[in-house]
Amino acid sequence: MKKAFLQLHLSVILAGWTGIFGKLISLSPGLIVFWRIVIAGALLWTWTRLTGKLEAVTKRDRIGIMGVGALLMIQWTLFYAAIKASNVSIGVVTFSSIGFFTALLEPLMTGSRVKLKEIAFSLLTIIGISLIFHFDTRYRLGIFFGLASAAAAAVLAVFFRIYKAKYSSVTVMNWQLAGGLTAALVLLPFYRWLMPAEPFIPTLFDAGCLVIFASFCTIGMYLLQIQSLEKISAFTVNLTYNLEPIYSIILAMIIFGEGSQLGASFYAGLGLIGLSVVLQTLSVMKMQRRSAKLKRLKVEASEKADNGTAAGS
Repeated sequence: MKKAFLQLHLSVILAGWTGIFGKLISLSPGLIVFWRIVIAGALLWTWTRLTGKLEAVTKRDRIGIMGVGALLMIQWTLFYAAIKASNVSIGVVTFSSIGFFTALLEPLMTGSRVKLKEIAFSLLTIIGISLIFHFDTRYRLGIFFGLASAAAAAVLAVFFRIYKAKYSSVTVMNWQLAGGLTAALVLLPFYRWLMPAEPFIPTLFDAGCLVIFASFCTIGMYLLQIQSLEKISAFTVNLTYNLEPIYSIILAMIIFGEGSQLGASFYAGLGLIGLSVVLQTLSVMKMQRRSAKLKRLKVEASEKADNGTAAGS
């Protein structure tokens, strides 16, 4: 469990850079995502071919995982649209509502019962977002894209957990990127038609950012995230990702000078978001300790019963 939490928090640190790269790269959201998938897919495919880590996948599961990849592509595009329509701080903090969407959608998708404790933790995040923005009309479009991205990511996390139970992280990620690339190629002509004209080939600076972005903040981040889902629930993973805004905002303050735009209510909202993560983490750790204690007591009781049987014979 400790290893899973370490993997999770390392992936969150890498995720903190995704908003920064979304601002640094001059391309529009759709092209950022297209080149991110192309570069990340090429790197991951090459590595799996050299190491032989790609598993055989049934046709039905392959289609399912590729469908998840298509949704992942849309979710990424919405996230960068939120940043481009506002700024890094707006995009990443609005995305914190992922925990709220997960608490509502995961029971519907898996048939599990609604957990009131998870709803309560999520409401702290929603209140935090409300404090930060005061429903500022200047950021309405960015907030809308951020909320839509969070809802899509909540659905993705549940699917990640389903398919990770069958296949390795590397296999799942390969087919997800294949699905994302397929969807991107289908939608690209429509996207280019709708968006203002821009160069399709990235500049040298953008290309360098995309390579770093795709290797560390895509492959590294998502493999760590999927691995952590082996031991940790989708809700806990998504709620912990509410720490991502803290890392992103600190970086945005340093790189883009966004600190001048933030007031006391912003930090109060971040405090509530951080509190929700701490409370959920403590709750999970408490449940794990209780479960471990029950298992230990069962083993001890079984050993005593075996010893008693042996003595009687």
